[in-house]
Amino acid sequence: MSVSTTVVSGQQPSSGPAGAALADTRASADASPTAIAVSLGSGRTHVWVAGRGGVNCPSGDTVGTSHAPVRRGRVADRSGCIDVLAGLIRRYRDAIPAGPVVVVCRPVLATATEQDMLRQVAAAVFAPSRVLFIDTVRAAAIGAGAAAGSLIIADIGAEIVEVAALRHGRVLAARRTDIGTRDLKRGAPTDVLAHTTIRMIDELRQDPAVETLVPAALTRGLMVVGDGAMTPSLMVKIAANLRIPVRSAVAPWTAALNGAGLAAMSAARHPATRAPARSAPAVPDAARARQPARPLRRRN
Repeated sequence: MSVSTTVVSGQQPSSGPAGAALADTRASADASPTAIAVSLGSGRTHVWVAGRGGVNCPSGDTVGTSHAPVRRGRVADRSGCIDVLAGLIRRYRDAIPAGPVVVVCRPVLATATEQDMLRQVAAAVFAPSRVLFIDTVRAAAIGAGAAAGSLIIADIGAEIVEVAALRHGRVLAARRTDIGTRDLKRGAPTDVLAHTTIRMIDELRQDPAVETLVPAALTRGLMVVGDGAMTPSLMVKIAANLRIPVRSAVAPWTAALNGAGLAAMSAARHPATRAPARSAPAVPDAARARQPARPLRRRN
């Protein structure tokens, strides 16, 4: 079976609202905050600032470290991640106004500790009025313009694969595995990555929470974002096994960032964000952000 050549029309952060509320970590508040989106991937780190566009670099671009700051989708070196983001911010000609609203992409099924690591990195770099989180698969669906209705999406990144069932832009069930396209470069067969992705989709088919949604959603085919969408042999193997159309989102590398940007603009316009937050905790400074993580209870 050949892979469908159809692509999903994407959205840019400059147009349209982002949708429903996101997981929220509150700091202080500021009037008319700048909207910022961040995606800390194992392969590349992306930043988007409203009115200024996006910048990115390899996540391994860290001075003075011998290992990657992000491994398997998790912050492995907080200082390294701070340095990477700070380097990207310096590419903007003018300083970013104080107190922005920052939406950070997190891996689906992220733990409280993983989320807190991301929060501390964002707080150290941006001194935000508010940090919010959005699952990468949800952000990608929004950014690709595919959030309406039922959808099965696979984000096949450099070091992790995330598969999720969504309805109207909300994640109802998901799976996540530590394997990615970088493993192919290290010698892993394409079949291993393809079969892992297929197994995760089969697990969703058997999940009672989405047992009726998945078959209906798969009639639309599987949407793929991330590095895997740019690996034709992988797409062909997945399509042949599942016997459904497998399609890439337009600009699969930036779909999640686009969705997070839309979410950030929506959050920045929300009255609750513009109004002063009650009992808002202080934003950690860079020194505190590099201390051991404090578990943060995830709120959906």
